[in-house]
Amino acid sequence: MRDPQVLAEVKETLALLTERAPGRAIEVRIPPYAAVQCGEGPTHTRGTPPNTVEMDAQTWLALANGEKSWADAMAAGLISASGIRADLSQLLPLRMTP
Repeated sequence: MRDPQVLAEVKETLALLTERAPGRAIEVRIPPYAAVQCGEGPTHTRGTPPNTVEMDAQTWLALANGEKSWADAMAAGLISASGIRADLSQLLPLRMTP
């Protein structure tokens, strides 16, 4: 079951990501909460995109808030990323937790 507060935070941070990196070359999935397309490059329209990033909500929010680094999350196996554009490390964090 989706937690409404987590849903709101995931959607807010994914909106920040799409503002920072407009486009449709990368699909970022945070199941079961949301998915967005972002990033410059070849536009994807159907099926599974070649550049896909997927993780759970807790990992995403920790990355978005600067509580965890992309490298640490990748090393811990918390992120599934495929494709040459599927590295979001240059875009994160989106906001810093005080």
